[in-house]
Amino acid sequence: MPRLPLGDWVDSGVDWLVGHLSWLFDAIRAVLEGMYDGIDAVLTAPQPLLLAGILAVLAWWLRGLLAGVLAFAGFALVDSLDLWERAMSTLSLVLVATIIALVISVPLGIWAARSRAVSATLRPALDLLQTMPSMVLLIPAMLFFGLGTAAGVVATLIFALAPGVRMTELGIRQVDAELVEAAEAFGTTPRDTLWRVQLPLALPTIMAGVNQVIMLGLSMVVIAGMVGTGGLGGAVNEAIGQLDIGYGFEAGVGIVVLAIYLDRVTGALGTQLSPLGRRAAAKARPTAFSYRPRPAVAVVAVVVLALVAGGLGVFGPGATKSTASGTDIGQGKEIKLGYIPWDEGIASTFLWKELLERRGFKVSVTQYAAGPLYTGLATGRLDFETDSWLPTTHAEYWKKYGDRMEDLGNWYGSTSLELTVPSYVKDVNSLADLKDHAAEFDGRIIGIEPSAGMMGLLKDKVLDQYGLKGKYQVVDGSTPAMLTELKRAYAKKQPVVVTLWSPHWAYSDYRLKKLKDPAGAWGKGDTVHTLARKGFSADNPEVAQWLKDFSMTEEQLTGLEARIQKAGKGKEQDAVRAWLKENPGLADTWAPAGKAGQEAAG
Repeated sequence: MPRLPLGDWVDSGVDWLVGHLSWLFDAIRAVLEGMYDGIDAVLTAPQPLLLAGILAVLAWWLRGLLAGVLAFAGFALVDSLDLWERAMSTLSLVLVATIIALVISVPLGIWAARSRAVSATLRPALDLLQTMPSMVLLIPAMLFFGLGTAAGVVATLIFALAPGVRMTELGIRQVDAELVEAAEAFGTTPRDTLWRVQLPLALPTIMAGVNQVIMLGLSMVVIAGMVGTGGLGGAVNEAIGQLDIGYGFEAGVGIVVLAIYLDRVTGALGTQLSPLGRRAAAKARPTAFSYRPRPAVAVVAVVVLALVAGGLGVFGPGATKSTASGTDIGQGKEIKLGYIPWDEGIASTFLWKELLERRGFKVSVTQYAAGPLYTGLATGRLDFETDSWLPTTHAEYWKKYGDRMEDLGNWYGSTSLELTVPSYVKDVNSLADLKDHAAEFDGRIIGIEPSAGMMGLLKDKVLDQYGLKGKYQVVDGSTPAMLTELKRAYAKKQPVVVTLWSPHWAYSDYRLKKLKDPAGAWGKGDTVHTLARKGFSADNPEVAQWLKDFSMTEEQLTGLEARIQKAGKGKEQDAVRAWLKENPGLADTWAPAGKAGQEAAG
């Protein structure tokens, strides 16, 4: 049977939409980002513990004293983990996605409940949305709306849409038919029947749907962190990319706190809004822990918190006016950097973050997989990145996006790709030797990110060249996962073969053998390039010139990588500052302030 080119049709359709409706996607993106920025500004305006108090009062009013105390403790824990801003970013994204999802899903659910034809039409579409792998939704969202908040919101609301429609339809259909008939018998119009009979009685089920929308939204937010939404999802993505178990657990705790709070609050809100729920709550015997204040008392508590906070000056520091100098070249101009979690990429990215901030630029840094990183550059959502291995490793991305990017030249070279084994592995010195030792390595080659060009080259060329296909399985994973497997095997003196490249700090930490490549299957060594979005040099001529002139020696690069490794997650820029202090003069060489800076310094 001939292959159905469904994927090609989808690609063509997406290309047509991007080419002809980009104006619409830009407008939608502007609206979504505006909503997100507004909510995020409100949530991040007060100091963390003030907002934690306000959220605790809300929980107290809806669920009781114990719920309020636990809510405050949970948010205080998030703040103590230094994840408050990320948590509020995630909450903002979930709220925007939930609001839009409900605006769409509730009317659709009502329509489906009143028309079996509509219900039958919607059912397969909802089944598709609920069963489609969530990560697949990121691909069109990223292409239509670029990297960042808008793509994350769209993917999240699409993923969370179905429960809102289904539960609204179910709730209305479950209303006793005799009550509806009685209302109609008294001459009530269909519209009044809906608003006065069906919706109030269906409200508990609808609120259960709202709860599911929020929970699915939170689960999708983590995956959406792959396209630069930031927040706790971005933290989890960073932890996965660098295999940082502790940081990933902390971010997971933050998501759990948000999930439990939103679950309990929306559940209690459904009870408060439902007539039957209010009657049941009124009959319940109150206890000290379940005591709930009247709405007026809750409002007064929030006002008192706000006034006390204002008096203590905990709404955050006021804006300070920066003093211009010869080194303030950027004057607060924003530059967005992206990086792949490879060691030289992390080192060079945070190095340039520090250098640009010293020159007065406002720099944001986000981790991505290779695909989203190049997409971000090609669509202009990122300004530049410093870790493109050309002409071989990242050839696929350059071929696809090269005409929409600027190559600012290479800053390190030449590099090499290789398969590597520990030095204690005997009789395996070249790629050709692997063929007869597959059982020794359990037939596994430990790889890195499947999106890396090195992995494609290994699977498509190297294995074929040396007759290793069928004898070895390439294990896809991540760079940190590969290094962890190497560390584990090395500690036990077990045979292991991993994908590695030079330069890399692993060669200084372990005694390793680079397997020789007599057939030249890996090709010639790459050089590490800096790539920028189209038009970056025209917009930032001085920075572009710095990047073009930038270069590092192997000693400098591996030294900086080692310093960052020792510093640990979250302290990359501190490590860069310490390294620059040990290497005086390099910052001024790589990012010279010019005559104005020299005069100011003098």
